[in-house]
Amino acid sequence: MTEFLDGPQGRRIACNRLDGQGPCVVFLGGFRSDMQGTKAVWLEDWARARGRAFLRLDYSGHGESSGAFEDGCIGDWLADAQAVLDRVEGPVVLVGSSMGGWISLLLARAMPERLAGLVTIAAAPDFTEAGFWTGMDAGQREALLREGRVLRPSDYDEPYVITRRLIEDGRRHLVLDRPLALPFPVRFLQGTADADVPMSWALDLLEHAEGPDMRLALVKGADHRFSTPDCLEMIGAAVEEVLARG
Repeated sequence: MTEFLDGPQGRRIACNRLDGQGPCVVFLGGFRSDMQGTKAVWLEDWARARGRAFLRLDYSGHGESSGAFEDGCIGDWLADAQAVLDRVEGPVVLVGSSMGGWISLLLARAMPERLAGLVTIAAAPDFTEAGFWTGMDAGQREALLREGRVLRPSDYDEPYVITRRLIEDGRRHLVLDRPLALPFPVRFLQGTADADVPMSWALDLLEHAEGPDMRLALVKGADHRFSTPDCLEMIGAAVEEVLARG
């Protein structure tokens, strides 16, 4: 059952919470995704079958949470996730998909003592800079700075708005421009056929981050959704492994 929490600046954050054994597994979804996605729902079923505490949420402007998507930015969605985590007792294992991988890394940097482990799926740290800004031509960049927004085509839906605020706020939340300590079990999952997050980003993240128990699994042919039955089982196995080693 969906519940609503009062988040930062009056934003109402929707989440689904499952009581059970801790540490609580928290799923953080991707850019323009919501908590009804395949991975989020599958992982909740996985947790329920094992009596495991679990939580999934919608950032503001996503799913059932308040706000307009194009008004948001990485800092807002990080604050939303942090507000929800503040209501969870004890340690957590974060499972971050795509943008949720970036947000989980920011949370790990801000509150490492709360994390018992981390699993990322096609993590996209710094994508507003390394993906959106770098991928724009001079005319698009000029239009973004002048008008405050540009339209970006999507492989999944209608074109969507990229705002100047999203780009500029993203630069204030980069994680690959400074040391990144992950002092807990970490498992990075990445498909080789991902058209949105290049495999090189996963290798760069593995090389950049520091931690005593860190592994990257590459799945040949898996795309950005990473939602085939085999991929979903890999996610569950990675969470199990992190929980066992945490």
